[in-house]
Amino acid sequence: MAFRGIRGATTVEMNTEEEVLGRTEELLSEIIVRNSLVIEDIASVIFSVTDDLDAVFPAKAARNLGWVYTPLFCTREIPVPGSLERCIRVLMHVNSDREQKEMVPVYLHKAKKLRPDL
Repeated sequence: MAFRGIRGATTVEMNTEEEVLGRTEELLSEIIVRNSLVIEDIASVIFSVTDDLDAVFPAKAARNLGWVYTPLFCTREIPVPGSLERCIRVLMHVNSDREQKEMVPVYLHKAKKLRPDL
């Protein structure tokens, strides 16, 4: 079995715990559905947020979804001029027999601008 990465991102309109957790749960759920994963396939998840988000750790959304044994890590991005505002990014590591090219990245809301090729 191979170790694969799946990228994703979403944005929020306001820096509130409710919105950050809601949009993060939506993103994680979409990654699971589009990639036909089960929680046991997930080896770890790295979350990053833009410097304008500090209401809550987005990893809490994974815990809310029942991911109690999945290692999670949160980090904050540097404030690059012109970067997308209020953005939550995810790098999910999964164990899979599928090829890396079969992994489906998920970009929601204003984060779709990050991957116009999708």
